[in-house]
Amino acid sequence: MTAPSALPGPHAFALDLGGRTALVTGAASGIGRACALRLAAAGAKVRAVDRDAGGLETLAERAHGLTGTVEPRVLDLTDLDEAEQAAAGTDVLVNNAGLQMVRPIEDFPPAMFHTVLTVMLEAPFRLIRGALPHMYGQGWGRIVNVSSVHGLRASAFKSAYVAAKHGLEGLSKTAALEGAPHGVTSNCVNPAYVRTALVEKQLADQARTHGIPRERVLTEVLLRDSAVKRLIEPEEVAEAVAYLCGPQAAFMTGTSLALDGGWTAH
Repeated sequence: MTAPSALPGPHAFALDLGGRTALVTGAASGIGRACALRLAAAGAKVRAVDRDAGGLETLAERAHGLTGTVEPRVLDLTDLDEAEQAAAGTDVLVNNAGLQMVRPIEDFPPAMFHTVLTVMLEAPFRLIRGALPHMYGQGWGRIVNVSSVHGLRASAFKSAYVAAKHGLEGLSKTAALEGAPHGVTSNCVNPAYVRTALVEKQLADQARTHGIPRERVLTEVLLRDSAVKRLIEPEEVAEAVAYLCGPQAAFMTGTSLALDGGWTAH
């Protein structure tokens, strides 16, 4: 039996990002969409980046009436030069975009390994690189990297994803050390399994890899190491991201905020 959801109200705390520009990658769905809407609700002008044009259109429709705005931009993050240019002039950067493949190392396609690291590690580097001149110039900036419990722990059959998330942790800490004298913070949020399309796909992949029915994957594989037996909602992750953007988190930098239901307590 899974634990019931414990979502807060519409927003857990007040946040004012009026006059700020935010960029959120992977914004068309899941965590990225929740983050884009949360930051727009706080008054930010959000550049919503994704390769899914339809999902971005839906996001823009959902943002109508919010205090801030959502500006959709179709972008494939494997175009690293475009990614870096897209981040110019941003005050808040949320590196969220990701992809997953579940395979043993000996069967993992090298091209896919390269793509995962490009999108989930090299693109965040280029986005940070593009955002920092403006952040440094004004003496304020917030970088939030949506990592994972897999940035803190490894799992079998996820070599590319685990490698990318561990690399993102190191990149985030380096950005924190370099950014501190300039008023720029850099942190990771580390959720366990979130109720997203990516996790839905994993259910099928894990069922095939482990040779068990799909319905057993959630309880026996995904939630095995979590003390709280439920998936996290995207809005819960967005609240953590928003917290790291607020003034109350100005002293938090170079850290990893685990939203893992007790996974790393083992």
